[in-house]
Amino acid sequence: MPIPTNHSKPKRKSAKESAFNQLQQWIIDGTLLPGEKLNDTELAEALGVSRTPIRESLQLLEMQGFVKMFPGKATQVTEIEKESITELLPPLAALQALSAELAIPHLTDDVFSLLESTNERFADAVRSKNYFFALKIDEEFHQIIVDTANNAYIQSILASLQAHVRRLFFHNSIILTEKSIDEHNLIIKLMKERNATNVSNIMRENWLRAIDEFRSLKSK
Repeated sequence: MPIPTNHSKPKRKSAKESAFNQLQQWIIDGTLLPGEKLNDTELAEALGVSRTPIRESLQLLEMQGFVKMFPGKATQVTEIEKESITELLPPLAALQALSAELAIPHLTDDVFSLLESTNERFADAVRSKNYFFALKIDEEFHQIIVDTANNAYIQSILASLQAHVRRLFFHNSIILTEKSIDEHNLIIKLMKERNATNVSNIMRENWLRAIDEFRSLKSK
């Protein structure tokens, strides 16, 4: 089982959380492939922790649907169900749209500056065809809005949905285009105008369009 060595090892005081985050990221980005068997001893050694936080992390990952544990046998990374994107994106789009509405009373010049600079980085990644990096920056852009909305319940639900969507995007090589850049700019404009209704609609469209893009890729 190939395990990267060029990563920061978790601090012992937060070993469980750090181990969980790292393992989830490896599953999302394909470092740990679908169907791959996981060895808790090897993972513990790679992350510089005991086997206990690794086992606890694997249990959490099983609850989220990223691994499947077979007691006394093996733990495997789950396969990717590509069609699940049509079930994942509608609730995610609705929550992202709601976040945009809820963020409006909390918007500041600093938030707008951060959104604009993030979208500039996103545009650079898209135009240089670094789509893997573009996906990560796209998530940063939307996370700024979610954080500004400051609703713990939305943040918790979105974190779970987002992780699965991110995995599907990475493995299906979803290509983000100039359309996404323009939509981000429009979202910023509407938020500056405090136009809750329109920004909510554009945000929802921004996410749901990915379903059509996914189907387009599948048909090629």
